[in-house]
Amino acid sequence: MYKRILVAIDGSHTSVLALKEAIHLAKTMGGRLQLVNVVADLRGSWFTGGYIAPRDVGKSVVTAGADALERAVGTAAVAGVKTDMKLIENTTPGRSIPEAIVEQADAWHADLIVVGTHGRSGLSHILLGSVAEGVVRASSKPVLLVRGK
Repeated sequence: MYKRILVAIDGSHTSVLALKEAIHLAKTMGGRLQLVNVVADLRGSWFTGGYIAPRDVGKSVVTAGADALERAVGTAAVAGVKTDMKLIENTTPGRSIPEAIVEQADAWHADLIVVGTHGRSGLSHILLGSVAEGVVRASSKPVLLVRGK
């Protein structure tokens, strides 16, 4: 039984699909959700020294993450599922977004992690990586991957 389901939310279509699947599971099993958005640390990124201040980009990314979480919480509330949310600002040097998701799942004692996957392959997968794949590799908990359509 999955009573505590952590869902990675990034505002994408695939994370919305993952949320819908997690809501279905939570309703079926009488569980609750924790919705998580991890904001990457932009210090030292390619923005540094450019025309855009990293501080300004960071604020925008945090705002976008918070907005995505608020929309997701609203969706879960309409469905009648108990939900809380957590915005994680990933400032730990060397910690990847998948590692931050898995650490939060462990701290919250999640029974299941639900992540949407974009289904990239080839060069785009090599260049962009995969948060979903990273979560699967790092987690000792079950992970449900929901593929975009």
